[in-house]
Amino acid sequence: MSKLLRAPGAVSLLGCSVAALMVACGRNSGPTGPQPPDPALAAQGKDIFRFDTYGDETFWTDTLRMHEVIQGAVDPTTALSVGLKVDADVLPAEVVQGIQSGAISLTDPATTVALLKLNAVVGLKGTVETIDGRDTLVRVGTTCALCHSTVNNSFAPGIGSRLDGWPNSDLNPGAIIALSPALSTGQKAVYNSWGPGRYDPRFNFDGVNGPVVIPPAYGLLGVNSIIYTGDGADIAYWNRYVGVTQMHGHGTFVDSRVGVSVQNPPDLITSKLEALQAYQLSLQAPAPPAGSFDPTAAQRGRTVFQGAGRCATCHLGTLLTDANTRLHDPAEVVSEPEPNGAPSYASRSATKRYRTTPLRGLLQHPPYFHNGIAATLDAAVELYDTKKGLTLTAQEKTDLVEYLKSL
Repeated sequence: MSKLLRAPGAVSLLGCSVAALMVACGRNSGPTGPQPPDPALAAQGKDIFRFDTYGDETFWTDTLRMHEVIQGAVDPTTALSVGLKVDADVLPAEVVQGIQSGAISLTDPATTVALLKLNAVVGLKGTVETIDGRDTLVRVGTTCALCHSTVNNSFAPGIGSRLDGWPNSDLNPGAIIALSPALSTGQKAVYNSWGPGRYDPRFNFDGVNGPVVIPPAYGLLGVNSIIYTGDGADIAYWNRYVGVTQMHGHGTFVDSRVGVSVQNPPDLITSKLEALQAYQLSLQAPAPPAGSFDPTAAQRGRTVFQGAGRCATCHLGTLLTDANTRLHDPAEVVSEPEPNGAPSYASRSATKRYRTTPLRGLLQHPPYFHNGIAATLDAAVELYDTKKGLTLTAQEKTDLVEYLKSL
């Protein structure tokens, strides 16, 4: 596999402990449960989450030349079609009026450049300079918000107020990467195969094509095992992994369990991990929308959840997960085998196992399971019923779905 999507400057750090590279934050538990993060620290983390690229422009601009692609061919209509979002709250009144009246074209790449100049494209940060009297995009980078924020569509589809921590299920990161002129035809075919809401955070190391669903980054206070396979004991682990190896920011990530050792100086990440994690821990899962479930059926479904459905065997306590105490072998889960003949995602991880996913805000982030093999909650329940041999009645399945909607 080409090294184009491997973080630059990767070297082996002999004798370097992963633990020494982690920054712990907010994991101390008081007598009544995990303590909320410090608001001032979380406020710092909010800016980092939304706007900090960790210097990854050296990859997305200098290597992949995405600024050329955006400047020449990505108009707002195209950007919205691949799941990019626009923060309506930072748009000046005249821009809002221009979009509404049609005076501002949504089929002109210059409008995209103008939106980047306003810092209005969620998860992208552009540097725009006036060259020969024309606004020109000279550098572009990515932030955490690209995959882990969306908008409420209050202005138009894809344009609205930010919803931080929500997975951007419309985002097609593979299709965006594939626009790069620096990639081969074969690489582009792999990236284009992922589809909306999916990303493979291991592909650039093991060459295996097995994307997973972009997960939510809310409702994690008190949950120690992070991501689908519980690789890290806190969010800072995964923030470092993504920041260095996927965003291609400047910093260091080492974990011999997955055979990854990347050093990309200068370190622009470590000092920000504590505040970033504090902000993520402050993000609460959304409540189910009004009228989205039948309360009476949900109450019956709770009984199924705790009894005949055997869900509470693993989805324990207020967090609805046993991830803080154990992980599960692939043979225990219902989400394997992987689609399209891909190897077990767990086999590509540090733990070789899966954590039980917390169920907060479940209704609002389909599809389900790490690989998205259940498009709906009904399909998820059917899969469990079949693979676990539960023999639930049709009514029990319906009630259980209503309960899951209520979480």
